[in-house]
Amino acid sequence: MSVPRYWRNEVPRYRLMGRKCVACGARYFPAQPVCTCGGTEFEDIKLVEAGEVVTWTVIRSPPLGYEKYAPYVVALVELDDGMRLLSQVVDVDPADVKAGMRVEAVFRKVREDGPSGIIMYGYKFRPMVE
Repeated sequence: MSVPRYWRNEVPRYRLMGRKCVACGARYFPAQPVCTCGGTEFEDIKLVEAGEVVTWTVIRSPPLGYEKYAPYVVALVELDDGMRLLSQVVDVDPADVKAGMRVEAVFRKVREDGPSGIIMYGYKFRPMVE
């Protein structure tokens, strides 16, 4: 992803914002230009920042640029309002991740952009302390 495109998506990435179709109420994250009902008018919605792991995988052979983070967990997280999204799960040993584990959104470094060293931030999830 280019740096300009990354910064254009800054608000949804930093605030965990989704969109809701005005016509039918369907919710999307990330935003879509057209709803499945054909609607094109959306309103911004704040997503719930807590949920649980539905399923996950451990990335041991990461793509170029993410080698220093391996191994890391990527999970399908179902938020408490039913919305589902993919996210990295941090602050946990990959062997300790399990389905149903309660997680909460946190703001973290995603990566650095090449030699320029521009740091890109976004949301990730971590286990909730219960």
